[in-house]
Amino acid sequence: MDMLPSALEKQGYRLLDRLEHDQLAPFIQLYLYKKRTSSAYLYYAANLFGLALIIGLFLAGNQSEQFAFGEAFSRLALGFALAFILVPLHEYIHVLAYRSQGARNTSYAMDLKKFIFLAVADRFVAGRKEFRVVALAPFTVISVILLAAMPFAGPLWQFTLAGMLFTHTAFCAGDFGLLGYFRYHRDKEVVTYDDAEEKVSYFFGR
Repeated sequence: MDMLPSALEKQGYRLLDRLEHDQLAPFIQLYLYKKRTSSAYLYYAANLFGLALIIGLFLAGNQSEQFAFGEAFSRLALGFALAFILVPLHEYIHVLAYRSQGARNTSYAMDLKKFIFLAVADRFVAGRKEFRVVALAPFTVISVILLAAMPFAGPLWQFTLAGMLFTHTAFCAGDFGLLGYFRYHRDKEVVTYDDAEEKVSYFFGR
């Protein structure tokens, strides 16, 4: 949105919530599990799809006498581990999405103890439409790439790709939780912006 944070109240917006970045986890849990919306159910469905894909690969492999369960499980575990390497790519896609919506002052933040990683667009006001693009971009791009690669991978490497897909989808909890916030307040016109120096995100509505 082409609007400065200082202009929000003049435009009729009122502060709804102040989210300190080190308190992101309980905020996300609230909108994924207690104040559930269609965004939460979409997150559940995406995770169930990943789980069903893994189960389907094992069932299909079990039809062959040459199927080695132990090796397949090892490749699956490798996929779980490799998903952690996707975290920097995930946040970089967030930044690219922010920039595509007009943000210029972008950065990264993380708290390794709490396993929190953030792409921050300092003082960029994002409405529902802009934020949806930013939130869903990594999930969409990475999921499409992994699924598109599966037909070209060998049977065992398919387990690795499926493990990466399942784990990365689980890692998208924060994105779907924040989308859930917008959905929960769908009766209002909600906007948000980050303050990189304060390490806080603000949510306003009217």
